[in-house]
Amino acid sequence: MIYRLFAILTIVAIVVASLLLARQQGAGPVSTTVQENDWDEGYSARDAKLIETGSDGLPLYTLNAATIRQLPNQDQVQLTQVQMSFRDSDGNVWTATSDSGQLAQGTEQLQLAGNVHVSGDLKGDSGPAQIATSALSLDIRGNIVSTQDPVQLLWSGRQVSAIGLKADLKEHHVALESAVHGTFPQ
Repeated sequence: MIYRLFAILTIVAIVVASLLLARQQGAGPVSTTVQENDWDEGYSARDAKLIETGSDGLPLYTLNAATIRQLPNQDQVQLTQVQMSFRDSDGNVWTATSDSGQLAQGTEQLQLAGNVHVSGDLKGDSGPAQIATSALSLDIRGNIVSTQDPVQLLWSGRQVSAIGLKADLKEHHVALESAVHGTFPQ
């Protein structure tokens, strides 16, 4: 008797399962809801190299960084171990290095911090210029570097220190802001 009851329950279970399966298959397409997030997931990269070219196909600048990271919901891109090269209006190559940097999305301003060094040739045959400071702003399009921090400028055998600097590399103009001290060998 137990075998008959078990057999009947098994047959009933198979019939019920078949009816449910047939009902699901004939129900038409299944709709799926995709929920869009209101937040940005950000991105990151290691040993990254960014190159922006001009209309002539030549690089406007090349940016190398150990890491590039954009945090979620922020318009800032953070960089570490930054090395950048760019050309002035005469085609002279300038390089900038720093421990870290920040680039605001949608702007052309690169903020460099920690052991910042910029070097390149100013107009004429006066030799390379070197700028050293702890923080510096670089206008990528305008080729203008500026800082309000203490700065060392080494150019044509002359060493000058100051607080604050603005250098327009397109116009080959350097302005030291305050507390200027220099050494000029003869």
